Amino acid sequence: MNDAVRKLANIQPAEPHYREAPNNIEAEQALLGAILVNNDAYYRVSDFLKPVHLYEPLHRRIFEVAGDIIRMGKTAHPVTVKTFIAEEKVGDMTVAQYLARLAAEAVSIINAEDYGRAIYDLALRRALITIGEDMVNIAYDAPLDMPPQTQIEDTERRLFELAETGRYDGGFQSFNDAVALAIDMAGAAFERDGHLSGISTGIMSLDAKMGGLQRSDLIVLAGRPGMGKTSLATNIAYNIAAAYEPEVQPDGTFKAKNGGVVGFYSLEMSAEQLATRIISEQTEVSSSKIRRGDITEADFEKLVACSQMMQKVPLFIDQTGGISIAQLSARARRLKRQRGLDCLVVDYIQLMTGAGKSGDNRVQEITQITTGLKALGKELNVPIIALSQLSRQVESRDDKRPQLSDLRESGSIEQDADVVLFVFREEYYVKNMEPRDISDPKYPEWEAHMDKVKGTADVIIAKQRHGPTGTVKLAFQSEYTRFADLADPSFTQYEEH
Repeated sequence: MNDAVRKLANIQPAEPHYREAPNNIEAEQALLGAILVNNDAYYRVSDFLKPVHLYEPLHRRIFEVAGDIIRMGKTAHPVTVKTFIAEEKVGDMTVAQYLARLAAEAVSIINAEDYGRAIYDLALRRALITIGEDMVNIAYDAPLDMPPQTQIEDTERRLFELAETGRYDGGFQSFNDAVALAIDMAGAAFERDGHLSGISTGIMSLDAKMGGLQRSDLIVLAGRPGMGKTSLATNIAYNIAAAYEPEVQPDGTFKAKNGGVVGFYSLEMSAEQLATRIISEQTEVSSSKIRRGDITEADFEKLVACSQMMQKVPLFIDQTGGISIAQLSARARRLKRQRGLDCLVVDYIQLMTGAGKSGDNRVQEITQITTGLKALGKELNVPIIALSQLSRQVESRDDKRPQLSDLRESGSIEQDADVVLFVFREEYYVKNMEPRDISDPKYPEWEAHMDKVKGTADVIIAKQRHGPTGTVKLAFQSEYTRFADLADPSFTQYEEH
């Protein structure tokens, strides 16, 4: 109701009402008292409650200091804690007296977790208020550099971060926390099948050199048309999803012990074409035969059995063509919230659109896309496999093996990627060099060369932040679009550069 309406209706404007941010100082005092009396109370809340969640700055400092002392294996009580807190007045009391009062009025340890949960929930409510206020203020101001769609995406990102981790301000992380995460990762690698720090691709020789797919990494998989980059990405995606083994966490959520939930953005092929490829790979029935219906009854039974097994596999396909990096990010966040997410595949970068203006050139647009994918991987804490085309200059060289400079609009792709893999099948090029006449003197030489390279593929690790570069030799069955480890030990499976 505006002022003119109020005046006409003779209604007095309401008195301004002051609202304090949601908090419960008494709950914070009770929890801190319980921790100071019995340090075991700290471990009941430490997995979800952080110092930033407490409302009163002094309480944040007490909780942080007590936590540091307890994690070092020492005892936190009023005397040891006060040493690390600056002397100041708390009403009529000193900090030492305040700590003693907290301990004296401590609640039972049984209630510690309940108080911790109440404090955490209030912190989330304060965070929601902050996000809501920012959203309203920006919507009123309508800055030129933030159109409504961008504001929606930014708000969605902040809400997702809050829902996932209870954090809403970003900022610095203590080195202690970073070390703890590194040790957790090493422990998980020790317990996981194959002792990998990352998610297994299902191809052992590739895992051996990469340690699996590392969380938050951007892995660019590139190759010329016909090399099988989509096939390799599909093989890896299905292997990860098929190996999915969930583990229940203390808070009731699920986390992947092995394998994982996979999101596959198929911008080039339809979901049905992708499914046909996977069925062909799993049943060893040629995909061209499946499409033509040229199959036997035994083959059909295999297809039905495979499809029933595949229905349980957590592989989710999005076939939207020309999707923007902002839409892709929003859908990935939604998938993680609703179904979980452990790995993301994008087929392929050049079919995506950036978030810039239509006047931007393609190199700028690709930069936006790769930067966005790298940021999304860190935000969701999942590896992202992004496929990329190579420029035609490969075809004009005698040596067709790809190099980093062959990446199309390569600057940002090469820079943002943590790992760059090239798929190279020499068989593809040797096959096209077949002499027309079988009586040609060069024919036996060609035949020997063809026999050597037939059914093999090289995956060239051209860049890897966490390990060596080199080449992994794999078997490739073109009729089933399947990559696998080589069975023949006479092949050198890995050449390190």
